[in-house]
Amino acid sequence: AIEVNLHDGRNALAKVIGNDPDTDLALLKIDLPNLPVIVLGQMETLQVGDAVLAIGNPFGVGQTVTSGIVSALGRKQLGINTFENFIQTDAAINPGNSGGPLVDKSGAVIGVNSAIANLDSSSSQTGSIGLGFAIPINQARRTAEQLIKTGKSSHPIIGVSLDTRYAGGGARIAEVLAGSPAAKAGIVIGDTIIEIDGKTVENADELIVAVRAKQPGDSVKLLLLANGSKRTVKVVLAASSD
Repeated sequence: AIEVNLHDGRNALAKVIGNDPDTDLALLKIDLPNLPVIVLGQMETLQVGDAVLAIGNPFGVGQTVTSGIVSALGRKQLGINTFENFIQTDAAINPGNSGGPLVDKSGAVIGVNSAIANLDSSSSQTGSIGLGFAIPINQARRTAEQLIKTGKSSHPIIGVSLDTRYAGGGARIAEVLAGSPAAKAGIVIGDTIIEIDGKTVENADELIVAVRAKQPGDSVKLLLLANGSKRTVKVVLAASSD
């Protein structure tokens, strides 16, 4: 059972509408009248150095607010989630903050607190060291909307596996799934994606983040490099659950 406790003293059992392990997000519903709401912010205007507040219940001591700044955007390769595109902040985030909001100076939610960095596997450190990570609100919003609509989350894909060891610049194709959008567009093993919709792709992670920012059914333009020659293809993104 999951119980939600409100700041005004009310509590209610929550129903799990759905969850998405790839992004470490779940959606709960409670049946109470006159529920307070919070405004969702805009990631497009968020910049490194912006002031933020992290709200949560660290170590179970009660609702706590900590302050800091946006330390970095688009942080990935942390080994935390399957899909990573975190906001990094130095606002103190500790066990118990996960799922709480990261808000901007106007009080709008710009992220969902998710994790903290540990020093190393042998360290006894269990609290914040100024390296906290939050899931961007635009990603959380998309996931929530999908869970409300269908009870499950799907993600846009082009239908390829990428060579994560490739370090030559761009995203090298290691496998193309039969019948996938990539296969229909003529993408083949060995092609390297160097741009998506006119934006340079430096590595596999950048391509994944760019694709995940889209919706299934969206059309993207990819610039490919193969054997020294470039070509452009259009790909209509499919859903991961298809």
